[in-house]
Amino acid sequence: MPLKAHTEIQFLRLPQIEPAEIARHMSDPRVARHLPLLTGPWDIAMARAFIDAKEACWERDGLGHWAITSGGCYVGWGGFQREGSEWDFGLVLTADAFGLGTRITRKAFAFARADERIPYVTFLLPPSRRNLSALQRIGAHYVGPVTYSGEQFLKYRLETG
Repeated sequence: MPLKAHTEIQFLRLPQIEPAEIARHMSDPRVARHLPLLTGPWDIAMARAFIDAKEACWERDGLGHWAITSGGCYVGWGGFQREGSEWDFGLVLTADAFGLGTRITRKAFAFARADERIPYVTFLLPPSRRNLSALQRIGAHYVGPVTYSGEQFLKYRLETG
């Protein structure tokens, strides 16, 4: 079903989404192409373990990744996760929702700017991401290459204050 650009974006907790829906999302090869840490299709048990791990971040840090909906339909997950002393922003959308990334990111950054715990955010992008102009437009600057869990990423940073 095509998503309409004007529908309301909502951030929910991941347990509010059926694990089967997350498993389908994370098993889509169009999504996996840009996720070097994804090693193959997910089943419901993997989706449940993912939800539990993300909820543990909320318990530990008071913040974590959200399930994201547009017009009441699940369109992906993302948000802020503590990585050492930094808050990393991640966003993984369903293939049908790729065009909503700017709107979702804008809403998430409004949240970050209002949260005094987050003086800046970092982004780890796979080298397969070639179009990085959106990051430059919002003021993010390139920090350098980093290795995370054995994979190469491009690290960017954006001040939120």
